[in-house]
Amino acid sequence: MAIETYSGDKFIIDYIHPLFRTSNDSEMLTNMVWIFFFYTLSVVATMAVLPAPYGRYSSSRFGFLLPGKFAWITQESPALLVPIILLWTTSATCWKSSANKILFSAFFIHYFQRSLIFPLTTRGAKDSPFLVYISALSFCLFNGFMQGHYLLNYYQYDDNWATSPQFVIGLIIFCIGLAINVHSDQLLIRLRKPGETGYKIPVGGMFNYVTGGNFFGEIVEWFGFAIASCSPPSAIFALFSACYLGMRAWHHHNYYLAKFEDYPRTRKIIIPFLF
Repeated sequence: MAIETYSGDKFIIDYIHPLFRTSNDSEMLTNMVWIFFFYTLSVVATMAVLPAPYGRYSSSRFGFLLPGKFAWITQESPALLVPIILLWTTSATCWKSSANKILFSAFFIHYFQRSLIFPLTTRGAKDSPFLVYISALSFCLFNGFMQGHYLLNYYQYDDNWATSPQFVIGLIIFCIGLAINVHSDQLLIRLRKPGETGYKIPVGGMFNYVTGGNFFGEIVEWFGFAIASCSPPSAIFALFSACYLGMRAWHHHNYYLAKFEDYPRTRKIIIPFLF
């Protein structure tokens, strides 16, 4: 059930763009979902022309370069910290629901892994351009608030939702995707010896089937999350993830084909056996 109240979030909303200062939370979240949708379209259009300029495609044309690990941790952390801040500083009227707690925890676990564990274990992280850093930071602030506000102060799932087939199946899919994502990240990290910065052909796990094994895992995660939560914010995030990470995998695939003559030509881009 939707709970039409700003509670403590009103203090935060008052300092965001006037588009979000609406008469109720439903209108605010609708605006945010539409902004997310059009942002997704712009990202797809841009990445059809050139890859996102970070990592192996990093370029100082997009601003001065920041140390890779510092940039990654600080740009991803808002998606981890903003929901926690909302939990501590607002009434969190939906927190008594088991389903809300589980979904919130799933989102937190992903970003704890993504913003802290992954960057602290990676080797040879490339410097990141300032404009890319600001874009990623803004995205995580926006999405962290949207997902956190929805689960904490907008929609409270009833007691039966946490045991419903849709919730359980979605949560299982999320966990499978998380396992694939983490395992794939570790395979990539182990390709490099300490001190190495070059790129090698990834092998093992999901990389035996697709170029973007880590991206495939994250896409599966967020589609599972969307199935379990059945909400507009989670659905648009899943769509964005599929589009953005799918395009990223496409650029990586072309990179490997151009760089390595022995790159497996039968390996797909992002969907095993299909594409």
